[in-house]
Amino acid sequence: MLRIEKNIPAIAEKANWIAAAALILMMLLTTLDVLLRLFKNSIPGTYEIIGLLGAVVASFALGYTSVEKGHIAVDFLVMRFSPKAQALVGAINALVAAALFGIITWQSLLYALDLLKKGQVTPTVQLPIYPFVFGIAAGCGLLALVLMVEFLHSLRRFRDLKRS
Repeated sequence: MLRIEKNIPAIAEKANWIAAAALILMMLLTTLDVLLRLFKNSIPGTYEIIGLLGAVVASFALGYTSVEKGHIAVDFLVMRFSPKAQALVGAINALVAAALFGIITWQSLLYALDLLKKGQVTPTVQLPIYPFVFGIAAGCGLLALVLMVEFLHSLRRFRDLKRS
């Protein structure tokens, strides 16, 4: 097993903790804003901050969700295949998904660099947007790595089943 294969799940778990922290911040900010509205006051930019934190939650939880197999899988058809065919389908699926998230990572990086160059900020509180898009790229890149590890595992399983 490659060293990176051993480290990816730990990195994904740390990213998931960042997602959890962002989710807690979203809850606290929303609660505080609602409470302040009772006193005819509010926190400026709550809506845009919640949106940016939502991007952090979604992207940083991707890798860990995949490591833990927490995503929805519709495999009622694949379960009827032989173990060798299941491993092959798993390998192909992981490779295609890794390629897709690799492209999303690349395009997110290009978009973040463009936002940085243009100095794009949120309308109300003037927060720069590019760090959050870099975060999306990081989360998608981590998922692409997790999927590549899944691809390698499925490929090894296919190879081992083919030999037996």
